[in-house]
Amino acid sequence: MSESVFVTVPEHVAIIMDGNGRWAKQRGLPRTMGHRKGVEAVRETVRAAGVAGIKYLTLFAFSSENWRRPEAEVSDLLGLLKAFIRRDLAELHRQNVRIKVIGDRHSLRSDILGLLLEAEETTKDNTALTLVIAFNYGSRDEISRAVVSLAKDVEAGRLRAQDITSSLINARLDTAGIPDPDLIIRTSGEERLSNFLLWQAAYSEFIFLPEYWPDFSPEIFRQALEKFASRDRRFGGLSSQAAAVGT
Repeated sequence: MSESVFVTVPEHVAIIMDGNGRWAKQRGLPRTMGHRKGVEAVRETVRAAGVAGIKYLTLFAFSSENWRRPEAEVSDLLGLLKAFIRRDLAELHRQNVRIKVIGDRHSLRSDILGLLLEAEETTKDNTALTLVIAFNYGSRDEISRAVVSLAKDVEAGRLRAQDITSSLINARLDTAGIPDPDLIIRTSGEERLSNFLLWQAAYSEFIFLPEYWPDFSPEIFRQALEKFASRDRRFGGLSSQAAAVGT
């Protein structure tokens, strides 16, 4: 995948990696095999994003609702995350990839939290692609935590309620300092956000793909980026074509 292929390369792409279980079911395999195959797709996608010139790639790795899944499946998912960080961290670091983790950290097990913090600390000075891992993440929870933080400042007299702006809310979100996603991709044929980046997606473009996540390839990624490049992003204003003719 070459950056020069695209007229417009999105600065930030976010992906809802959906369909691991259904991919496995179609093949008569246990769901865990779908998750393992999905990790391979993550590796390919990170590489492809770097080649394309994307600056931020956010992957919805584990939602705050995923804890409701069967205990064995949750345990396998956590094991895969730990294995991915232990195996891939050094390579990502060599590739100058910075890792950022978003989501509620307070209730995480110490072994998981420790690995996530290690990944962030090890790569904090890297300047190529920023890989944002949404883990134990739910957008409503994120917004609620931001609102509580602002409310505490109002109660303490450090902030007036009338001075709260969208910029101040942005600064209290997990994604503070990260640009909003230009493009959100979801695999598996589902067409919803599922509590993912609700605030940040205000002007994102959406592409919903029929392929299950384990089948997501650099070629499918390239096609999605080409489709994005053909979009006319207006951000509430006139299209570029309409503005050019004064309509």
